[in-house]
Amino acid sequence: GRAEFSDGSGLVAPGIRFDELPRIDAILLSHNHYDHLDTPTLRKLYSNYQPAIFCPLNVAALLRKCGYTTVYELDWWQAVEWNGTRIVCTPAQHFSARGMFDRDKMLWCGWLVESEQGPIYFAGDTGYGAHFEELVKRCGKPRAALLPIGAYRPIWFMGPVHMSPDDALRAHKELGAEISVAIHHGTF
Repeated sequence: GRAEFSDGSGLVAPGIRFDELPRIDAILLSHNHYDHLDTPTLRKLYSNYQPAIFCPLNVAALLRKCGYTTVYELDWWQAVEWNGTRIVCTPAQHFSARGMFDRDKMLWCGWLVESEQGPIYFAGDTGYGAHFEELVKRCGKPRAALLPIGAYRPIWFMGPVHMSPDDALRAHKELGAEISVAIHHGTF
């Protein structure tokens, strides 16, 4: 069955209640769509944990309005060292917008987190594309990949910016990750 909020809205409850979250030291933000950048949630996260936040180009000003003081704004293939890890902003095949007149004014991205335990790749929202092969060429194979599956139908319209299950399987194979986890599945 599908977990629903008691108000009957059909919305799926979070996997972990906010007050049960472990300490959050950093947030990796992929783009500015409302389902990824919810300002009330980000304000609450900052109030409770004061984490660093990593974002693609032109998103930092919005995050500073939410109270964030440690903001790393990166372009594709830029990297920063943070707490013993190297964090790389990676390309994605998507778009950005929060309103009718700001389409593609802010960048979108994925993230590669390199640590002693091995690299972990968070693809963000993305369609299938050459950026997976480019990631392996530049950074090597990730130990784990978090690959989005969702909002891919109709494929002729949504396929360029969202992966289907078949696309995610192709990406997994192309990345050569030891393990991949489907994310964003069943959400919109």
